[in-house]
Amino acid sequence: MEKQDDLKRIAELRRVIEYHNKRYYQQDAPEISDTGYDLLMRELQNLEERCPEAYSPSSPTQRVGAAPLSKFASFNHPSPMFSLANAFTHEEIIEFDKRIKRLAGVNAISYVAEPKLDGLAVNLIYENGIFRQGATRGDGTTGEDVTRNLKTIATLPLKMKSTAHHPAPSFIEIRGEVYIEKEPFQKLNIRRTEEGEEPFANPRNAAAGSLRQLDSRITARRPLNIFFYGVGNVEALGVSTHWEALQKLSDWGFPVNQLIERAEDISACIQYFERVRNMREKLPYEIDGVVLKVNDLTLQKTLGNVSRNPRWAMACKFPAAQETTIVKNIDVQVGRMGTLTPVAIMEPVNVGGVMVSRATLHNEDEVLKKDVRVGDTVVIQRAGDVIPEVVKVIPEKRPETAAPFKMPVHCPECGSEIVRLEGEAAHRCINISCPAQLKEHIRHFASRGAMDIEGLGEKVSAQLFDARLIADPADIYFLTKEQLVALDRQAEKSAGNLIDAITKSKNPALDKFIYALGIRHVGERNAKILADHFGSLETLMKAQREDLTVINEIGPEIAASIVGFFHEHKNIDVMNKFGMAGVIPQKKAVNQSAPLLGKSFVFTGTMESMGRSEAKTMVENLGGTIHSGVTKKTTYVVAGSDPGSKLDKARSAGIKIISEEEFLKLISR
Repeated sequence: MEKQDDLKRIAELRRVIEYHNKRYYQQDAPEISDTGYDLLMRELQNLEERCPEAYSPSSPTQRVGAAPLSKFASFNHPSPMFSLANAFTHEEIIEFDKRIKRLAGVNAISYVAEPKLDGLAVNLIYENGIFRQGATRGDGTTGEDVTRNLKTIATLPLKMKSTAHHPAPSFIEIRGEVYIEKEPFQKLNIRRTEEGEEPFANPRNAAAGSLRQLDSRITARRPLNIFFYGVGNVEALGVSTHWEALQKLSDWGFPVNQLIERAEDISACIQYFERVRNMREKLPYEIDGVVLKVNDLTLQKTLGNVSRNPRWAMACKFPAAQETTIVKNIDVQVGRMGTLTPVAIMEPVNVGGVMVSRATLHNEDEVLKKDVRVGDTVVIQRAGDVIPEVVKVIPEKRPETAAPFKMPVHCPECGSEIVRLEGEAAHRCINISCPAQLKEHIRHFASRGAMDIEGLGEKVSAQLFDARLIADPADIYFLTKEQLVALDRQAEKSAGNLIDAITKSKNPALDKFIYALGIRHVGERNAKILADHFGSLETLMKAQREDLTVINEIGPEIAASIVGFFHEHKNIDVMNKFGMAGVIPQKKAVNQSAPLLGKSFVFTGTMESMGRSEAKTMVENLGGTIHSGVTKKTTYVVAGSDPGSKLDKARSAGIKIISEEEFLKLISR
């Protein structure tokens, strides 16, 4: 029974950690602290060691971070970028030293000790001394190409300082950490607040969000900085120690942190850990620990790596500052993207020099897991010394009247029914006219990839909202020039131009309109897939889950989001208002003479003459559609070599099965 409980917990931890990986690495919006994440990962590692039969190469313990976002070009790292295992106590640091001595068969090891900056790791490629390309770490193997944005960082050398003694190599990977200092971060948040934008939660989020902008002009306005800490292939440097490698980077003009020191043994490392811990509040940037690295490069190579971590390095995390206080209330707030977040309102308490009266509870699962109730005495900490969070409840101090928390079933802002999609921890309001989300909806709706309404930016959207001229995106099309002129700083000419731009947008391409609606999980590519498949907005609005999941690239999660959106009655009202305003998305033109028009295909097995994507393109170019699964609407199942279960399903359903040769004849007619 205990073994079954362990396996069940392993599956749950993998799901939860993957969710938090996406929040941290892809969305730059973590919901838990680094400490909380590290404890989840530690628990999973311990359980997997106890249950070796549960091994999976896709487990978060075997991988680094999360897959790169599709909005950026992918970048394959010439050498993998590993993450670091963590230590939280002096005992664990000493055990790290004992372990690598045992593995290496030596009695003494010297280290390099470095401050652990709370930023974003990047990999930079220099060819003949010139910066050519740079990327985020991503999953450690493939990252996101952010070259243009990296070039906006003033402290990043675009050209190495090559000398006769230290000539620039023809090719080198250089690793760095992008960060934002504390004071510029505070100024950035003040500016964002004044402009009606949400402040960043912490400097790490700000750095990551800034570096992953599609518009490098936005990145250039952010106070990004960078320190360099290593290279991908040290053998190309012609040095024998990590310390020498850092000196060479410095000679080449790369900023290297001045607090980095050599440590002759593990005792010196612990002394360094405590010394840096005591000075951290005075540093101009955030750190959350120190990193210890074996100095000898030959020994590093001998020790090698284990799954996602090098054996020769360790991140030693500082303990978080904690205090106790009382929960006075639990408010549920609606974010700009519709996410409902429970927030503990507490009696103010000083935590690490900062007065704290509010702490995020993240989501319903987290509240119920910790069993936080109004009236409870709780332990709180500043996660990463920035985000306040509730660590645990002190049950013996709970008042008898304290009742369990319940997430509301209707949105606190607009009263719409709340949804929670399968596999997600968050509850959401999907009402397109929800006041808490309206500014974000309008910004997205009018953006270039959507309706492309020039002049309707964030500031004008905020003005329209504050003046109560719009309550949903459809209201844009009922605005008058006179209403716009009455707004602050709106000249008659700019008001006229905006009305013209709004009128011009009334006949958008169907995929642009679908994308503009802001349906969760429906980006530009999925919007085009939906437009190509359904042909009209009316048909899409009537689609059921089974109609959507058969479409290639539309999975159950996306299908549920689409169906939920078009079943929300307030969204239906907005769709009707668009019609009243004369907004008519253009149906996809259909070539009635296309040879495969009306025919749908499912592929199973391996094709010899072409890849699956090439076959898909050919079918679509000839008017046909591709389904990922066999249904009664499937026309043909194309069976290659080693077909899967789709073949059996097609036979039992009486669907016509054709060979690769028959398929080629069909598309060549």
